[in-house]
Amino acid sequence: MPVDPPRDPVAVMLFAAGFGTRMGALTADRPKPLIPVGGRALLDHALALVDGAGVTTRVVNAHYKADQIAAHLAGTNAALSVERPDILDTGGGLRAALPLLGPGPVFTLNTDAVWTGPNPLIALRKAWAPARMGSLLLLVPADRAHGHDGGGDFALAPDGRIERGGDLVYTGAQIVDPAGLGSIRQTAFSLNRLWDRIAADGRLFGAVHKGGWCDVGHPEGIHAAEAMLNHPPAPLP
Repeated sequence: MPVDPPRDPVAVMLFAAGFGTRMGALTADRPKPLIPVGGRALLDHALALVDGAGVTTRVVNAHYKADQIAAHLAGTNAALSVERPDILDTGGGLRAALPLLGPGPVFTLNTDAVWTGPNPLIALRKAWAPARMGSLLLLVPADRAHGHDGGGDFALAPDGRIERGGDLVYTGAQIVDPAGLGSIRQTAFSLNRLWDRIAADGRLFGAVHKGGWCDVGHPEGIHAAEAMLNHPPAPLP
């Protein structure tokens, strides 16, 4: 008898394959997820959140300097999804990792950010309603998005649905049902493709992170992140 896939996420995909070009010379000899922030590699900041949320199935993708990511993860229980010969972007990367992640919805987490306040994966799990949602994105107000260049990404409706535009910034943490990935023809593509399809069905939702968040996508973000970790912002009500 076939077994129904889990309705709540039991696995996490950590995105660590990018080139980190905005980091300039800092990524000449290492991938961005291994850049230290506050004495700990960015990838380890992300893995600490995974540990804190009790998510035991974790997959890390890699492309740029993948051998360094593999060496860093040696001896851990994280599986590695190496993208060769070409990088697959977030959508293609998630699809390639599905055999390692298993069935059902999954967490995804970017590895180029640091957080304060509530564990983002725990917050997402508490808010996840699979009967209504195809994806649940964790967002922060643009004026609390440390290290972030530009404005917001989404607007949040009273019922929790989100649409493009507005003053909320996507943090790189979400729960998503990856079922729709199989019908996308491209090999390399952004998760934006999947979100647009989920939104068209009225199943794209958002939640607001109550603590601090800092994008570490450029060298200045390192200093901003360390300042935030040393002096966390007051939590939202």
